[in-house]
Amino acid sequence: MTSTAETPADRLVLAAVGFSLSTLPADARIAIAFSGGVDSSVLLDAAVRVAGASRCLALHVHHGLSAHADAWLAHCEAFARERGVEFAAERVEVSRDAGVSVEAAARDARYRALDGMCASRGVATLWLAQHADDQAETVLLQLLRGAGLAGLAAMAPEYLPAGASATRVRPLLHLLRAQLEQYASERALHWIDDESNADTRYARNALRHEVTPALTVHFPGFRDALARTAAHAASAQRLLDALARIDMEEASRDEGRALSHDALLALDDDRALNLMRYWMRTLGLVAASSARLGDALRQLREIGAAGEGHGLRIDHAGHALRSYRGLVYWETGDSSEPADETALAARAVSELAWQRESIWRLPQWRGTFIFADAGVAPGDPDTIPASVLQRAVLSARSRSGGERMRTSEARNAPSRTLKNLFQERGIPAWKRDVPLLYIGDDLLFVPLLGVNRAALPEQVDEGDSHVKIIWREDLLIA
Repeated sequence: MTSTAETPADRLVLAAVGFSLSTLPADARIAIAFSGGVDSSVLLDAAVRVAGASRCLALHVHHGLSAHADAWLAHCEAFARERGVEFAAERVEVSRDAGVSVEAAARDARYRALDGMCASRGVATLWLAQHADDQAETVLLQLLRGAGLAGLAAMAPEYLPAGASATRVRPLLHLLRAQLEQYASERALHWIDDESNADTRYARNALRHEVTPALTVHFPGFRDALARTAAHAASAQRLLDALARIDMEEASRDEGRALSHDALLALDDDRALNLMRYWMRTLGLVAASSARLGDALRQLREIGAAGEGHGLRIDHAGHALRSYRGLVYWETGDSSEPADETALAARAVSELAWQRESIWRLPQWRGTFIFADAGVAPGDPDTIPASVLQRAVLSARSRSGGERMRTSEARNAPSRTLKNLFQERGIPAWKRDVPLLYIGDDLLFVPLLGVNRAALPEQVDEGDSHVKIIWREDLLIA
């Protein structure tokens, strides 16, 4: 589906969209991140004209940060429907964790939601509407923040984030905001004006409204110069990432969720810091300042690989750096709190009246309980009579600290805290954030630890069928 281009802005926008479309298979669907602002409105309108409505999917994220958020959702749905485009939306909760700005938290929540919507619909390409002015503002912000090469590299025209399901593409990255606004005016598009974009208390808005207009007057080519700076930084960063991947092969433990303390400390400071930055990106953590990373490495060197790191005081983006049994990892919580006892984030309780279902999906835990038939006379001591699972409602709950269970079949054996059992079995803290399965008010099963024998009856009907409970984590997609 094409349309005759009649104006310079029309030709530029359609050409940019057409180029991105030409790199995709002929039947590939395209998801467009659609906020309803002028930029994403232009991108969606042009995508429909070039690719056809049937290949497009408009995705909207409702942050709830503005009093107008519901009206924006309605506008976006109507805009998409008018063009015959499938529309989907998701509401998100924006984290208010200490050390993370609302802007950064909203951005993180938005991308997680967009990627999840793409994955659930089998769409492998996500188009974003950032343009040349956005790119220039990003480079300036990173320069002013003293960012490293990864920050100066700014926004790539196309990339697939680690663990993401959809490749992110920015078809309009080389076009100016003014060109998009011209296109929107010529097409008589209606768009949303987010009132927060005028608030110059936000750094990006201050640059947009007060700095870049002056640069345009005195340095009219500054956007191209900053784009070249971003390209040079991206090239240099790729080399650093290649080196970090070599070091990760030696230092990575538990599929990259931890680093070997020995292997990390064997590197010189520059190389160790490069590895830590790369590792944090693979974990989805926001970048830390050079001062904070330098302090972390200094403390790790002081405690040595043999130390347990109880004195580490490094907090970042709602996480604390921990050292345990020769491993270094990030744990949810604050370093002033005891490791792993109360730092895990609580999730909403889920309940199930079990009627012999084989699976119980828990999206908030990114995993599934599997109830596998084990027959009438199982040999596995960790099976449970089916009648036990039906005596009350099952519930999946977060740890709150202090929970106890008995893993021994001996009735007179003492119960022990989950924390002690996890430590005894050498289970690192980042694996302990698991749902506890209760039957009524009794703790029944803990992933990685097994069945709480104290919750089982002394006598079991010989004809009662048994079930083995298995906890299976999702593949990491975000």
